[in-house]
Amino acid sequence: MSHVVKQSLARLGYDFVPEPYLVEGDEYHHRNRQFKADRSYRQLTIEEIETLTTNNNYSSNWDHIWVTDKFIPRLVQNNKFYGFIRIGDMEEVFLDYRELRLPCGIYNSTIVSCDIGHTVAISHVRFISHFIVGNDVILANVNEMTTSNNAKFGNGILKVGDVEERRIQLELCNENGGRSVLPFDGMQAGDVFLWSRYRADDELQTRFRELTENKYSIERGFYSTIGDRCVIKNTQTIKDVKIGTDAYIKGVNKLKNLTINSSQEAFTQIGEGCELVNGIIGYGCRIFYGVKAVRFVLSSFSQLKYGARLINSFLGDNSTISCCEVLNSLIFPAHEQHHNNSFLCAALVKGQSNMAAGATVGSNHNSRAADGEIIAGRGFWPGLCVSLKHNSRFASYSLIVKGDFLHELDVKFPFCLISNEVDTNRLVVLPGYWFMYNMYALMRNTSKFMARDKRRFKNQHIEYDILAPDTINEMFVALSEIEKAVGKTMGKGADMTSEQTFGRQLLTNEQPWPKQDVFLENVEYSKRKVVLAKPYEAYNLYKRMIRYYGAMQVFSFLEQHDWSSFQAQVAHLPPRFEVENIGGQLFRLDRLAHLLDGIRTGRYNSWEEVHAYYHQCSADYPLDKFLHGVAALVEITDRPIETWDKNFVSALLEEARETKRWIFHEIVNSRHKDYENPYKQMVYDSYEEMEAVIGKFEDNDFINKETIALEAFEVSLDNLIAKL
Repeated sequence: MSHVVKQSLARLGYDFVPEPYLVEGDEYHHRNRQFKADRSYRQLTIEEIETLTTNNNYSSNWDHIWVTDKFIPRLVQNNKFYGFIRIGDMEEVFLDYRELRLPCGIYNSTIVSCDIGHTVAISHVRFISHFIVGNDVILANVNEMTTSNNAKFGNGILKVGDVEERRIQLELCNENGGRSVLPFDGMQAGDVFLWSRYRADDELQTRFRELTENKYSIERGFYSTIGDRCVIKNTQTIKDVKIGTDAYIKGVNKLKNLTINSSQEAFTQIGEGCELVNGIIGYGCRIFYGVKAVRFVLSSFSQLKYGARLINSFLGDNSTISCCEVLNSLIFPAHEQHHNNSFLCAALVKGQSNMAAGATVGSNHNSRAADGEIIAGRGFWPGLCVSLKHNSRFASYSLIVKGDFLHELDVKFPFCLISNEVDTNRLVVLPGYWFMYNMYALMRNTSKFMARDKRRFKNQHIEYDILAPDTINEMFVALSEIEKAVGKTMGKGADMTSEQTFGRQLLTNEQPWPKQDVFLENVEYSKRKVVLAKPYEAYNLYKRMIRYYGAMQVFSFLEQHDWSSFQAQVAHLPPRFEVENIGGQLFRLDRLAHLLDGIRTGRYNSWEEVHAYYHQCSADYPLDKFLHGVAALVEITDRPIETWDKNFVSALLEEARETKRWIFHEIVNSRHKDYENPYKQMVYDSYEEMEAVIGKFEDNDFINKETIALEAFEVSLDNLIAKL
């Protein structure tokens, strides 16, 4: 029930903090620490008060309006002031931002207990209370700007006197709230991933909460802030916000309980019709046109547009969501979801992903409660009108063909194509599809995502390369799965060990592959058959790409070091190690265990220290990747590192040259097919018109860059081999 309270007008602007929660008996305790006074402030003179009164201004107590010596009273007109107010320097200038030109000063506004910076232009702000406004700020035509005495600015904390039910939590990856985390300003995808996992580790979960709560004061009395050079216009309601510098906010319906990070180098914009509540917004974000977001974290340089709905979710850096709905999801960096009718729910998507129109990922539950989850490796791409069921799991770079997938899936084959064979009611999995049929799009991903990474400080290494420890490890798993499937299908009931051995023998045999369907087990939770398409081609492609990956790591190392350094580095080579994708950064499991143990024991006592460890691991990652590549080569060639000599390494590098040439040929060939397809050409009057519309093949920027890169690689390789 609404409860309207009557109080004396003389108290408007005072008693912001209830008496039981005052710090040192001072309701301005935190305000005075937030306000960075770089001038001396004084009370108004009698002449200034007379001028203000003549200009139709009112104050409940003129003694509580403090100004600098550069105060110009005639630039303050038709306002009401309540409570203690500080006003900075004024100049007889106007502020201009994108054709909005307003005179410096305060006009037609109601100001309650605020600190106003230097050279501001405030016009028609109908009510603003308990804000600290920076310098050179424009506020124009804003309906309501207020602050609660227990404001948290989107962080998942409680203030003294709050009840637990008021705490903001993000219910990620699962709709039942069992993986909830507390959001905080500066939260990274890796933080969320770690916190949302390890749910049976009570000690670790307690420590994650402590790290978050220790970042912030539990005391009341913090004011909302608007950073220097911000522009806010034509907006309805703003409450409990912390806004960085240079932000541009226009036409917004509601901003409530938010931290909006922004700077001169990475300014954030929020546009028409948006309603954002209980969230953290990173640097350089763009939010436009009817977006609705509640209980969310939007990481830096990401975009929400065209009516997108983001609820109970974390969206990683350099991502874009438009026109669709995302609920209860944790999404790593470089996610794209642009279509009005796509839906993502209760999912962990590990980035560099793309959801097509009509894709419905996570709406079908298989239990009596909404408690399912979907986990997708990086490069996840559900195609047009794909419908998936909880619980499902997908290896990296899984492409799913249009269709309804009515059963749970566990697909362990990276770079695969997953499709329904409708006429026979079979599921078909084609491993290595991307290498076989669309090398252009696959290899373009690395350069595309790197170009889109707008982070100013890239001290956390996000892995964009398609060939990396995570995908290589998945290939090794896939090799084993293919061997088992081939052996079981063609081995006529031998025990599992001999089945896999028999399958390996068939797959390494150069004789013509028998025309026989191969079937997979433990891929779909159903009784229908699952077909492994092109097992021979996929098997040998995986092996080729593993060898190429390892050889390229050797090449990169030897470009910077001599042969003796190489030998010293691999002298005590560990076995190929497993990795975990922590928010887009790949961690060796031993490094991850060290971090988690350090959090438990108090070796890491703040999120800043955790992030510093991320950065340390990022600096070590190139060497880790090199060692992983060499270990992968040892395993795939079945040749111990002690037997490697210069001739063997030279042979590996020459093989890498041939593979790189083949990759380039496939890039060119897969793109050139578009120019040769008569059905592509039929909508144009001539080939010349097609080129005018889509561009000439020889002008393709990506292919031209790959041509230069291949030539440079071959020159470098020749020089390197000559030095061995």
